[in-house]
Amino acid sequence: MACGDALGAGYGFGPPLGPDVPVTMSGGGPFEWEPGEWTDDTSMAIAIAEVAADGHDLLNPQAQNRVAARWSGWAQGANDVGSQTLAVLDAARQAAARRGQESPSATDLTHAAQAQHARAGHCGGNGSLLHTAPIALAFLDDPAGLVRVAHQFSALTQHDPEAGEASALWCLAIRHAVLHGNLQGLRLALDHLPDDRALVWSQRLDHAEASIPADFERHGCVVQPLQGAWSAIATSRDAAGSDFTSAEHARSGLEAAVRGSRTPTPSRQPPVPCWEACTGRPPCPPCGAVVCTDGPGCAPAIWYASQ
Repeated sequence: MACGDALGAGYGFGPPLGPDVPVTMSGGGPFEWEPGEWTDDTSMAIAIAEVAADGHDLLNPQAQNRVAARWSGWAQGANDVGSQTLAVLDAARQAAARRGQESPSATDLTHAAQAQHARAGHCGGNGSLLHTAPIALAFLDDPAGLVRVAHQFSALTQHDPEAGEASALWCLAIRHAVLHGNLQGLRLALDHLPDDRALVWSQRLDHAEASIPADFERHGCVVQPLQGAWSAIATSRDAAGSDFTSAEHARSGLEAAVRGSRTPTPSRQPPVPCWEACTGRPPCPPCGAVVCTDGPGCAPAIWYASQ
């Protein structure tokens, strides 16, 4: 996921890419990303992943408060934060300050997202779709809990119910890919929606499968980035809506889950230079991978515990 995000970072907010345009991890773009540097979406996902990895139940309000505090601290020095997320975090910090607290709670974010939605009145942004992916790994044995948590974390920054639906569907697809090693999970995930909403999303997936990624250019809302990512997978063409970053971030998270369930090979993990700066963890000493799961001389469980 992080590598897909870094690959697309330099192409974000640009025009659609043709099928013959080479895509390289060269950085650049409007925020002058370094080669291999990921965007705000992965940074926010890491906060969720690390809180879960520390043993906190993401259904617990205290765990959600930890994520809210991490997001707030990170955003104050971030290179880029989505406009809707930034507005929500600013309002939540102000609410916390009025109580004499430095960090906002999850409730502060939820209330701020509701107020922002009421003011703006537009569709749910794509942010929650892109940063909730780690929830799938924390709920491999509990799909119903996954759906609840995906909706709750989506609502921290995006009040629109469609953002919660998209996040839950994509997390369920990742969960299925990890457990079963295939891409059938997105269609199966529709069973977790009410019948009328399942029909809406089923038609959207049909449209994605009959289109090419470049057809989905409305990247600011949650629906088309999901369609663009699914179209890239279904058609096996290079992803490119007007926001390559969004489509590639979502697509890579799902496809990595499939690949990882089959062949956990650390040498296939591309180096991402900002891993250590963002997480405080160096690459695995024996093999140099940013995420080590196997390999001669590697003891990832011991390595992670020592960091």
